[in-house]
Amino acid sequence: MKNEFSIPQLFLRLALGLGFILPVLDRLGILGPAGTKNVAWGNWENFISYTNTLMPFLGKSAAGFMGLIATLAEAAFAVLLITGYKTRLAAQGSFLLTLAFGLSMAIFLGIRAPFNYSVFADSAASLLLACIPVYKWSLDNYLSKEVL
Repeated sequence: MKNEFSIPQLFLRLALGLGFILPVLDRLGILGPAGTKNVAWGNWENFISYTNTLMPFLGKSAAGFMGLIATLAEAAFAVLLITGYKTRLAAQGSFLLTLAFGLSMAIFLGIRAPFNYSVFADSAASLLLACIPVYKWSLDNYLSKEVL
């Protein structure tokens, strides 16, 4: 059976992976300080304040913990998606994370907020990626051939 998804899945994996790693680098201050062009947070403290905005029912320390969990998940999803290792699992996880993020944005910032940043589009793209049967040009594909 011919895989018609070879180029689209590669592009989708790379786009989603970069879409996860760049915000992680931003909140760690690697992309520049707060106020720099194209920098949303610029440091961990600003990111945690934003996280607390999305979870006002938590205290600042609990929001910090949730921000850390989200950051670790995003970094892991980025590496897995870019390399194509455990792609389906990473896509499913990124779907759930972006869906939760989008719903939280909609509830606490207003319905337009997640659409302004295409959060639901990222969530849907992750779900679509999870449904693709074969991930050509991936570690998953390479390792499946090694096993055979």
